[in-house]
Amino acid sequence: MPKTVIHVFHDDDDSLATGTRVAQRVQEVAAERGVVVEVFCFGPAQRRLSSTDGEGPVAVFNRQIDGLVASGVVVGACVNAARTEGTEEELTARGLRLTVARDEFVRFTLEQATVITF
Repeated sequence: MPKTVIHVFHDDDDSLATGTRVAQRVQEVAAERGVVVEVFCFGPAQRRLSSTDGEGPVAVFNRQIDGLVASGVVVGACVNAARTEGTEEELTARGLRLTVARDEFVRFTLEQATVITF
């Protein structure tokens, strides 16, 4: 089945909000169009996953990530970065799939996924 991967890398407000919103919008029509949606957070954006900011764009980003997980979208992040930052347990508890980023990027290529980066 074709796959669209939303790769959220940048941590500016627009990239965080728009990247996760695009994933939500694609997920709305994915099943009827025969497409799988996946999200992968890495780099600066991954650090925002553990932010305790209760308001503003980072909070919106985290709510949208949690909503994607709740709707069944696979949301991944780098296990090595999570270990370095001490967030592995927290991110796993939120339902994120932690893997080695290098391996994920190779998998996306092998699956011939369309990767859109924000």
